[in-house]
Amino acid sequence: MERCRPHGAMEPQPPAEQVLRQLGRLLSHRPGALTELGALLEASEPRWLLGTGSPAALVELAAQLSDFAALPECEQDTAELRDGDKAYEAAAERAAGVGGVFLRLLAKLEAAKADESLKPLVEPVLRRVMGYMYILAVTHIVEGAWSSAGTREVAAELLEELVRSVGCGTVEELLRGRKEEEKGGFEAVMGLMKPRLSKDTWKRNPATKHVFSWTLMRITRPWLSQHLERVLPASLLISDDFREENKVLGVRCLHHIVLNVPGADLCQFNRAQVVYHALYNHLYSREASLIQAVLLCLLDLLPILERAQRQQQQPRPTSPWDEVLQLVLTHMEPEHRLALRRVYARTLPAFVQRLGILIARHLKRLERVILGYLEVSDGPDEEARLGILETLKCTIEHAWPRMPCRLPVLLKALLKMIWDVHTDQGSTPEPVRAALLQRATECLILLDRCSEGQVKILLEGVYSCCEENRVRECIRRVQENT
Repeated sequence: MERCRPHGAMEPQPPAEQVLRQLGRLLSHRPGALTELGALLEASEPRWLLGTGSPAALVELAAQLSDFAALPECEQDTAELRDGDKAYEAAAERAAGVGGVFLRLLAKLEAAKADESLKPLVEPVLRRVMGYMYILAVTHIVEGAWSSAGTREVAAELLEELVRSVGCGTVEELLRGRKEEEKGGFEAVMGLMKPRLSKDTWKRNPATKHVFSWTLMRITRPWLSQHLERVLPASLLISDDFREENKVLGVRCLHHIVLNVPGADLCQFNRAQVVYHALYNHLYSREASLIQAVLLCLLDLLPILERAQRQQQQPRPTSPWDEVLQLVLTHMEPEHRLALRRVYARTLPAFVQRLGILIARHLKRLERVILGYLEVSDGPDEEARLGILETLKCTIEHAWPRMPCRLPVLLKALLKMIWDVHTDQGSTPEPVRAALLQRATECLILLDRCSEGQVKILLEGVYSCCEENRVRECIRRVQENT
């Protein structure tokens, strides 16, 4: 005969493992399952939640929640997505709900730390669910067609609570670990991201590249080198896309790697050469934003390649510096787009400075570029002219023995520019005019020094017949300089 339950006795609760797995399976089939799951976590006791078998069920549940909140796959790229897309609105609602459930789970795990018998179980669970929570938070913390003000708020709160729960002070600590020898969460995150970062999958989810780049930028020296095999292929893949915004993003990722990985590690297995060739090919682009990103990255990569060549004792007739500068000057000479002219002119002084006396190899083409850029104004800020005057100054300083023979051409160009700047009635601000005249005067002084006073002699006639005070002031400063 069945024994009767005493009056008022509660029915025993089913195991947490069973309930969690059942609700996880219902997420995609029953609209209210997510709400029920949130209510269950809110009401459950930490001891029940972390009972026998539950930690594995919690990890499985985190994966199911991550899949439920995932963005719909697409065949097109992010650049063609638009705010207000119904599929992304629905995904944002799901993400906000899942973020709320993750917050409740973190709260329960935090409460479990107060129980000494449960405390050993909390950290393993946190480490295994952390990647899913992090990816959801970073997906929606950036503004995109798939996020909303609500999801961004939930994502920021989730990321903040996740950092606090694992005992870190910043997202960087969460990813890298608090100490150099400590294992952070970056490996777990990249492990989950790996299937999404292949050649065939990375563009199906419009947030993948943002999550990858946002995460990569938060890992610096000395932690990044141990993850080089995970991050370099993905960065090269993104930079090799046909869309300009993806190329720029990929190049910025490569630049971060170059800055934060030791040169010896970069040169191992010919990695630095692979990056160099990828960047060199981008120099044929006509987009200013991409050229700027590429040149800035090359300025930090080329010294690494140069050191590797010296160590290998393999002398070459031309170095990567020469190869890059030759191509840049070839593109600069006929360039008429002001945005590109500014980018080239801003970067050129650094190349001249780095090559030093070896800039003499490129003087013929460099002279033509300097003359062409001095002649044309590029707008109120005169970035191109200021950059090219700095280039001329560096060139005179490093290749001064070759300057006397070029004196007539350079002197004429500088005087013409000084006159144009003085007489220009355009919208150029006074500080910019002053900067142009100051740099032109400095170049004249340097030319005079390397030509043993020839500039002073040539300017005597100009000074006596010029009636413009500002131009006379520039000439006077050259003549008085000793």
